[in-house]
Amino acid sequence: MTAQELLKKEIEAFIKTQNGSIAVSFYDLKKKSGFSIDGEKKMLSASTIKLVIMAELMRRVHVGETSLENKITITTQMKTGGDGILKELDPRHSFTLKELLTLMIIISDNEATNILIDFLGMESINQMAQTMHLKQAHLGRKMMDSKAKEAGYDNTICAEDIRDILKSIYEGTCIDKESSKMMLDILKQQQQSGRLQLYLPESVVLAHKCGDLDCLENDGGIFLLPKHPYILVVLTNEMPSNKDGREAIGKISWIVYQAIC
Repeated sequence: MTAQELLKKEIEAFIKTQNGSIAVSFYDLKKKSGFSIDGEKKMLSASTIKLVIMAELMRRVHVGETSLENKITITTQMKTGGDGILKELDPRHSFTLKELLTLMIIISDNEATNILIDFLGMESINQMAQTMHLKQAHLGRKMMDSKAKEAGYDNTICAEDIRDILKSIYEGTCIDKESSKMMLDILKQQQQSGRLQLYLPESVVLAHKCGDLDCLENDGGIFLLPKHPYILVVLTNEMPSNKDGREAIGKISWIVYQAIC
C-alpha cells in the first residue's frame, strides 16, 4: 500500500468518527498525484465560490475589457450584511476593482463580492466555471440574499473544483501566469484562519479561501512548504456546530501535514 493510500485510509477512518458530511481533496504538488474522498459531491460553497468570481474578474482584465485600477463608488443600495468592512463605512467612497477583489478574498467581504457580481454578471461567472471544467461550481444567488435562498437558489461547489482552481493558480495556468501570481499573492494575504491552520505551526505559509454558513465550514488552500507543497480542500456540512466543522478541518489538515512532513 502506498503512502497516499495509507493517508487516505487514515482520513476516511477519522471521517467515520464525525457526525456530518465531509468531503476531501488532496493533491501533492511535488509528486503530482493525489486522491479525493467524495471529491465530486455537490456541497454548499459558502464563500469558496468567490474563487470563481476572482477568476472571471482576472479574465476580464486579461482580455482588456477592464482594468484593476478602474473604480466603483459605493452607494447605500449596495450595503450587504455578513462578513466584511464595507458595510461599516459611509457610502460615496470609491474603491478600485483590485481593492474590491482583495477585500472579497482576504476578509470575505460580502458587499465587495456583490458589487463584483453585479459588475461581472452572474451568467458570465457561471460561464467561467464551465470554461474551467468545474464539476459542481455554480453561483445561484448573491451573498446574503435570503429571498433567493428561500426560493431554492444557492451557491454550490465540490472539493475537486476548489482543488483544480488552486492547482491552476499554483501552476500559473489560471488565466495566465501574471494573473495566477496575483491571485496567489492575494490568497496568501488571507486574514481568516482557524480551520486548515488550526493545529499547524504558525510558520506554515498557506494561500487559501474559506467560508462558513450555519453548521457548515469549508476551507481549501495551497500549503507552500519549501520542500513539499501540496493542496488540501476540506468541505463540511450538517455538522453539530461550526466549532465541530472547524475542528474536523483542522484535524484532517494535521493528519496530512504530519504525513507530508
